[in-house]
Amino acid sequence: MEKLLHGKVCIVTGAAQGIGKAIVERFAADGGIVYAFDRQTGVMEQWAKDCSERYDVRIIPVCCDITDSTGVKNVLMSIHKQEGKIDVLVNNAGVVFNRKIGMIIREETELMFRVNVIAVLELMQLVARFMARNKRGTIVNIASVTAVLGSSGQVAYSATKGAIISLTKSAAKELAPQGIRVNAVAPGIVETERFAELYESSGDKIDERINRIALGRLGTPEDVANACSFLASERASYISGQILGVDGCASI
Repeated sequence: MEKLLHGKVCIVTGAAQGIGKAIVERFAADGGIVYAFDRQTGVMEQWAKDCSERYDVRIIPVCCDITDSTGVKNVLMSIHKQEGKIDVLVNNAGVVFNRKIGMIIREETELMFRVNVIAVLELMQLVARFMARNKRGTIVNIASVTAVLGSSGQVAYSATKGAIISLTKSAAKELAPQGIRVNAVAPGIVETERFAELYESSGDKIDERINRIALGRLGTPEDVANACSFLASERASYISGQILGVDGCASI
C-alpha cells in the first residue's frame, strides 16, 4: 500500500521539538522527504539520522531563522534546485507569551507577530511561487483553539493565531487556481515540552481544563501530526480553506 506522502518534498518549520518534531516523524513514516527547519538543528541531527534509517527516507535538518526573509529565500531556492519541487509546507514555528491585558509587553507582542504571522506569510509567498510552477502544492498552517474560543491571559497570542485563520482562508481562495491548497490545524491544549511551563507554572488547574474537553484528555503532538499528514496528502485533494480543530471537541 502506497504511503500517504510517498516521494513528496516537505518543509516543516519549528521542527526541533514538540508538535514540529512529531510532524517530521509522521511525514517520514508516511514516505515524505522532510526538510526540518529550526534554529536548533544540533539537537536534531542524531534523531533525524535515526528516523531516516527507520523509515528509509531522507530527513534533512536545516538551520534557519524564519524571520530572516533573505536567508529563507536562499534556503528554499537551494531545496528547489536540489529536489526539483516543493510539495508541502507546514508553518509550525511559533512564539507564545502569556500575558493579561494589563501586562502585555510591546516587544513580546511584536516578536509574536513577526514569527507567528509575518514569517508565515512570507514563507507562503515564497513557497507558492515554486508550487505554482508544478500547478500543485499544499500548505498547512498551525493556528490554535485560542483563536476560535479566545483565552484569558493570551490576548496578543490569540490575535496572532486569529490572523493565521484569516490568512489561511484568503490564501486558499487566491492560490486555488494554481492548484495550491491551504488549510490550518487548530490544536487545543497539547502536552508538549513547554506544557508545564505554560500552564502548571501559571497556577491554572489542569484538571479543570481537561474537564472542559469532551474527549477527556489532553492532546498529543501525534494527534496534530496525524491531522497535518492527512491535509498534506492526496486524500484531502478537495479540501482547502478549512480550519481543522484538533482539540478533543473543546471548541464546540
